[in-house]
Amino acid sequence: MTNYCRYLPVNSLDEAWGLTVLNTGYTHIPKASVYPSKDHPSNYYFTWKNGRVLHEYQIIYITEGEGVFESEHCKLREIKAGTIILLFPNERHRYKPDKKTGWHEYWIGINGPIIENLIARDFFRISEPVIDIGIKDNIFSLFLDIIEKTKSERPGYQPAISGAAVHLLGVLFAEVKQASFAGEYNIHSIVDRARYLLRDHMNQHITPEEIAKELQVGYSWFRKVFRKYTGMAPNQYLIQLKIQQSKELLLLPENSVKTVAFMLNFESAPYFSKLFKIKTGLTPQDYRNKALKKYESA
Repeated sequence: MTNYCRYLPVNSLDEAWGLTVLNTGYTHIPKASVYPSKDHPSNYYFTWKNGRVLHEYQIIYITEGEGVFESEHCKLREIKAGTIILLFPNERHRYKPDKKTGWHEYWIGINGPIIENLIARDFFRISEPVIDIGIKDNIFSLFLDIIEKTKSERPGYQPAISGAAVHLLGVLFAEVKQASFAGEYNIHSIVDRARYLLRDHMNQHITPEEIAKELQVGYSWFRKVFRKYTGMAPNQYLIQLKIQQSKELLLLPENSVKTVAFMLNFESAPYFSKLFKIKTGLTPQDYRNKALKKYESA
């Protein structure tokens, strides 16, 4: 396969999308080759001794071969096939393939408020730029899809590939999240069973402690693992389920606010109303009136 590299023009409309793809490509480095090669773009060229600093984010996928990576916030790491390397702006870094193996690398360069927000909220960390995910066909396909769309630069291609880049980031985060539970006491099935029980019993009086007992695990352990896995404690998860269900029930005119509170086993109608407003910004009655008015005018 012939090496490919494309630098992409970006206009103000593209930037308004929230994330732009600045460049993309792939390079197949044979074993015993000089790296970077002589045809490497001059503004992205670097030496192992001096490293390099970019003013953008890059996502690099190594699909074959081995090598090493190092950055200001990450000590020297071995890189193998199936590794994602995240490069951060204004962070000096360096990487190279092993001369015994060479490697295949695919990359995209991105910038914009979306990626900045993800970094600010610790979805990805500058101290953890190397992600070992293995060879994943869905991830490889996303890289190829982005690259293919840049070859023609048809109208609207920039938002399309930017959307694919956001999808890629979401898939990478999901892979990292799931990998953190690998081999841990069958956590996937326990959390799935817990979510089912919470959903199935949300209109009954059931507590997270009772769920843990049903699953035959300690409550403290269960609460910690459930929160890590879903992003919220079991009780908050149950409340979210009830609030979502209450929105549907409130759209039925025959259901009073008190009836909905009773149907979903809230301790009282005032408590339900207070909690509903905290979660949605509206009282149950205001939500009903606004929703019904919208439907009537449609």
